[in-house]
Amino acid sequence: MSDFTSVARVDDVPEGEGRRVQAGGIEIALFKIGDTFYAIDDTCIHQGGPLGDGICRDGVVTCPWHGWQYDIATGACHNSPSESVDTYEVRVENGNVQVKV
Repeated sequence: MSDFTSVARVDDVPEGEGRRVQAGGIEIALFKIGDTFYAIDDTCIHQGGPLGDGICRDGVVTCPWHGWQYDIATGACHNSPSESVDTYEVRVENGNVQVKV
């Protein structure tokens, strides 16, 4: 059964920036756009780059290694439309950002 795991405090995730976190042994890239948090798999499908270290603009994160891009809401890869990274449900409870894995 999947559970929510606290991965950060709301104030720990600046607007438009990624954070690399772990939940249930999974490396996750966490993003905040406005009041909404998004969580996707942290590993770029191209060559394993850390998506949580990438630049996020207009809901798209760019991998810092080779520039592959992903929609942070759907996980869809812009460079290879038939592929995507996993996405995870996110909620905020008492100032804690929690991810369901």
